[in-house]
Amino acid sequence: MALPELVLQIPDWPPDPILNAERYRGVTLRRILAYLIDAVILGLLLIGGHALLAVLTVMSFGLLWPLHALFLPIVVALAYHSLLIGGPGAATIGMRIVGIRVHTMLGGRPSLLQAFVQTVCFYLTTGFSGGILLLVALFNPQRRTLHDYLAGTLILRDEL
Repeated sequence: MALPELVLQIPDWPPDPILNAERYRGVTLRRILAYLIDAVILGLLLIGGHALLAVLTVMSFGLLWPLHALFLPIVVALAYHSLLIGGPGAATIGMRIVGIRVHTMLGGRPSLLQAFVQTVCFYLTTGFSGGILLLVALFNPQRRTLHDYLAGTLILRDEL
């Protein structure tokens, strides 16, 4: 009696940059445009948050003033990126507009924790290096940045 042959299936993930060049085409420029759109949205959210916090600061006789500079910008930026990237759409509003999504290296959408790690790594690496570390994306075929490597994520164009 012959034993059944075991077939090892190697997943086609992440997509090969040579065989699936269309998934990577223009990702770097799209990421830049997506972040510019997200920066405008974050700015509007911060203006609204500061207005609300100003009212609460007056009502608390100034006790909430430290939240303006310390708490609000950090929480809004981390929440915006983490919740949208870790959510069902796996992309921020800017990413959705330009047609890119975040994927894990195994092919699924990132978890909330993974999205949070990616966001924290993004802000730490760009803040620490003045954005110079983003140039890592120009030297690898998958166009992954340092925070993508640290979080185990990959940015691809939406399915064509």
